[in-house]
Amino acid sequence: MPGIDLETQFVFNTFAFLIWGALVMWMCAGFTMLESGAVRTKNASMICLKNIGVYSIAGLAYFFIGYNLMYVDVGDLIGSLEFLYKSSSDEIALLGGSESAVADVVDTGYSKMSYWFFQMVFVATTASIVSGAIAERIKLWSFFLFTLILTAFIYPIVGSWTWGGGWLAEEGFYDFAGSSIVHGTGGWAALAGVIVVGPRLGKFKRDGSVKATPPSNVLVVTLGVFILWFGWFGFNGGSQLALGSASDAVAISNILVNTNLAAAAGVIAALSLSRRLLGRTDLFAGLNGAIAGLVAITASPEMVNHWWAVVIGAVGGLLCTMGIKLLEKLKLDDVVGAVPAHLISGIWGTLAVTINGDIGARFHIQLLGIVSIGAFVFVVSFLVWKVLDVLLGLRVSPEVERMGQDVGELGLEAYPEFVLMPEPFDE
Repeated sequence: MPGIDLETQFVFNTFAFLIWGALVMWMCAGFTMLESGAVRTKNASMICLKNIGVYSIAGLAYFFIGYNLMYVDVGDLIGSLEFLYKSSSDEIALLGGSESAVADVVDTGYSKMSYWFFQMVFVATTASIVSGAIAERIKLWSFFLFTLILTAFIYPIVGSWTWGGGWLAEEGFYDFAGSSIVHGTGGWAALAGVIVVGPRLGKFKRDGSVKATPPSNVLVVTLGVFILWFGWFGFNGGSQLALGSASDAVAISNILVNTNLAAAAGVIAALSLSRRLLGRTDLFAGLNGAIAGLVAITASPEMVNHWWAVVIGAVGGLLCTMGIKLLEKLKLDDVVGAVPAHLISGIWGTLAVTINGDIGARFHIQLLGIVSIGAFVFVVSFLVWKVLDVLLGLRVSPEVERMGQDVGELGLEAYPEFVLMPEPFDE
């Protein structure tokens, strides 16, 4: 690019990956707040432990195995089984003082490990989606083992098909920042877990009614959604994968604006529908509407017709609100609404890519990608959940579930000054 040298572009691109990645990492705090406020107070400490564990497991699994499967020497289906990932020999030489290595390092466009870091925080997001859906009844170490398999193998294989240049990428499948690749994968894995683990005790009553389990801390849930909204600017903006030119800067500006518009539209649409569908203006529906709008726009946030972002986000919010009601009718207990917000809205966002004529995405290829990713992730996740259930058991005992996992498994209450009141159960 005239006016800016390659080394400056290298520095800007590398710095962008690190900053955007740090923003996405901050989304883990958002998931923690959202989930810990959505569950009952007797399970809040467990949610905190699960989320910091998820981030840690994802980082290690992606370092040792996952990244290579997703990006290194990818064929049609899978990448390299090489163990570990590291800086290039040229970068190591540069750090050792070899000035002759500068040109070769700069030619790559960005630091090798900065790109790894940005990709790693995405896999952590995928795993966080599963945590909230099956909260309040899943054993800690069974969940951690599933997280290990998801982040080391399941998500990287999906990524190798798409962003890694595998068979779906060759077919022309398009998903800019991961409506299906990240959020759909997390949503399908969560759905399989919800089915296998089953609902919380007393959630669905004998008379067919549903026991209301409102958020225990609305303030914390709302804070979590705002943190996620903030982190999403890094999620989508960073997926431009460059900040070394004027066109990159303009594209990222459009991406952030569209991301914000879609989230706002998702909130208003969900709140509007909640009055008719739920009989009240429902805060939780509005908060999930924001997440749904963000998920929906993630597949194509770079569009230049900004009003389409409003439409895509609004439809995402509507679908999420209807999806929450649908899951209740199907007697599927998703504590935080992860499946409607991430899976249903992710499917819509992936199909909505075809609205953007500049991209040239084809509807049948987008649908092929959704079905292929869904079939693979759901079937493998279902089998993994089943095997873990046989080998270790998935659910805590009824006594622990009634008492709460904070006391029953951790011996640590999140709110020790509160008096735990026994809940009536119609199982």
